[in-house]
Amino acid sequence: MRIIRWVFRLAARLLLWFLALSIGGVVLFKFVPVPVTPLMMIRMFEDYGDDERQVKFSYNWKPLAEINSALPLAVVAAEDQKFLTHSGFDREAIEKAFESNKTGTRIRGGSSISQQTAKNVFLWPERSYLRKGLEAYFTVLIEFIWGKERILEVYVNVIEMGPGIYGAEAASKEYFRKPASQLSTQEAALIAAILPNPRQWNPSKPTNYNRQRQQWILRQMNNLGELRYE
Repeated sequence: MRIIRWVFRLAARLLLWFLALSIGGVVLFKFVPVPVTPLMMIRMFEDYGDDERQVKFSYNWKPLAEINSALPLAVVAAEDQKFLTHSGFDREAIEKAFESNKTGTRIRGGSSISQQTAKNVFLWPERSYLRKGLEAYFTVLIEFIWGKERILEVYVNVIEMGPGIYGAEAASKEYFRKPASQLSTQEAALIAAILPNPRQWNPSKPTNYNRQRQQWILRQMNNLGELRYE
């Protein structure tokens, strides 16, 4: 009995520590730029261990005010058109992904921008029930504490946009030789078009598929109009 009580006390303390650290981290990053993410570290170690690949790390945080508004709009149009109206989870997209994946023919993701942001900032890139459960927990936290505008600001700053390239500013300078504030609408849509596979595609050398997706994103951007975070 003494051992059981000790185990329960230890579990309770660990849970309290986890809650305190996780909530504290979310509160901190509501106001402070994210310095580095787990994915960034993993990619650097992968590149370091690959003799044929040069280690590259390009990341430069910029507030939304210093990023052309076309890019956040393009990302929402491409990745999660219900971002401003759902509570962190797009149930329809999740259900479609579940049905698609049951066939075993194609793995389809149903993660919202909020879920992707929670995963990128606080977790690791692995398909497991544990990680998905933690992803849901952090998604609820950032929706409640950060709000939509901050979530999108973090997302466009930390998302992988090429090998060793993270965020809008780094991608804009890498591919178009200009700061993110000077991106054109066409360029913003092209960057958003490569997000499903940013380590394979290059917006400065788009494939026919990338161009087709760019045009689709531009139409969706026109339909969505201006992003309103109220």
